Amino acid sequence: MSTYIIKGARILGGEPADLLVRDGVIAETGTGLDGSGAQVVDAAGLVALPGLVDLHTHLREPGREDAETVESGTKAAAMGGYTAVHAMANTDPVADTAGVVEQVWRLGREAGYCDVQPVGAVTRGIAGEQLAELGAMADSAAAVRVFSDDGHCVSDAVIMRRALEYVKAFDGVVAQHAQEPRLTEGAQMNEGEMSAALGLRGWPAVAEEAIIARDVLLAQHVGSRLHVCHVSTAGSVEIIRWAKSKGCPVTAEVTPHHLLLDDGKAGTYDPIFKVNPPLRTADDVTALRHALADGTIDCVATDHAPHPVEAKETEWAVAAMGMIGLETALPAVQEAMVETGLLDWAGVADRMSHRPAEIGRLSGQGRPLEAGSPANITLYDPSPRRAVDPSAMTSKSRNTPFAGLELPGRVVATFLRGEPTVLEGKLQ
Repeated sequence: MSTYIIKGARILGGEPADLLVRDGVIAETGTGLDGSGAQVVDAAGLVALPGLVDLHTHLREPGREDAETVESGTKAAAMGGYTAVHAMANTDPVADTAGVVEQVWRLGREAGYCDVQPVGAVTRGIAGEQLAELGAMADSAAAVRVFSDDGHCVSDAVIMRRALEYVKAFDGVVAQHAQEPRLTEGAQMNEGEMSAALGLRGWPAVAEEAIIARDVLLAQHVGSRLHVCHVSTAGSVEIIRWAKSKGCPVTAEVTPHHLLLDDGKAGTYDPIFKVNPPLRTADDVTALRHALADGTIDCVATDHAPHPVEAKETEWAVAAMGMIGLETALPAVQEAMVETGLLDWAGVADRMSHRPAEIGRLSGQGRPLEAGSPANITLYDPSPRRAVDPSAMTSKSRNTPFAGLELPGRVVATFLRGEPTVLEGKLQ
């Protein structure tokens, strides 16, 4: 393996220091290190973060390779500073058996741009009727520990309870897409003043909040781990805050787009802003930011949801829901959280690397940048500002809600176990 010395990086935004990377691990940190024979990476002015970890990525393979593949998605992840992603189960076929999750896991290993940890479906075919092969997926080569029917809610309370009970045996977690289906039939955007003005069927906040309230009580009753996907409302934040105060084993995530954008964007009728859960009000955005800052919401997850052009460039009512986010997540979080003073770079590392790795049980990821840790490293330049250009993205899809928006920062380098996947802003 190669040896690198990263010179003058600001570890977690602190004072400049060097990192000596040898045999896939960080051998030493400090100033004036002897890097004889090592390849030098000039990191002056760059922030060094542990490699980012995403708990919520849609890689679409198998079945929708027109939108994304494991290879193209992990290339996009590396360009965004990620060294590990959790691949959601709503593929075709659904990742509800050991065979399918192992296929996704092996495709990730073959691509080599970041670790791919498959998420197994909770129910067969994500149909919400029978539990999937949870134990077999946990025992497979992919060692699945996170299970989700994302895209669909596990709305049956009995099925949800059984899933929570089952995953306790191997320290798994059920990640819930909180959406009461009867309250959201035909819903197009957040229910409120904007939906009324636009004549679009509303998606009430209570449809999310009711499921979260039910599930935190179930998790507390069973004593099992619950993770709430893409929290989007102030009411959801308060329920999760209450649950944590009672010792409930619940964690939660928020997406970059819910931290930056509100339902006013729907006023353009541009389906690029159509997403599940929908963009909410400005007050919800404020509540989500403060919840991420105070730890009520544990982490940022992209919910990277690629779609082909024809699925988005159509009328709002029939357009697909979802946005890509791997390549813009860190700039979006800088804009929403760092520039506003709500998080420092150590906080960003905690919410985008350490906590998601802990929730997903990825022992080799999210580690501090210190001697002996795996050399999973992101080097980030927070200073430049530039407009987001969809045509310059690595993902196969272009459905970014940030197109044309000026965001700060860029990923300069990403190291996966000591080997660069990105250098000088370019894939290796």
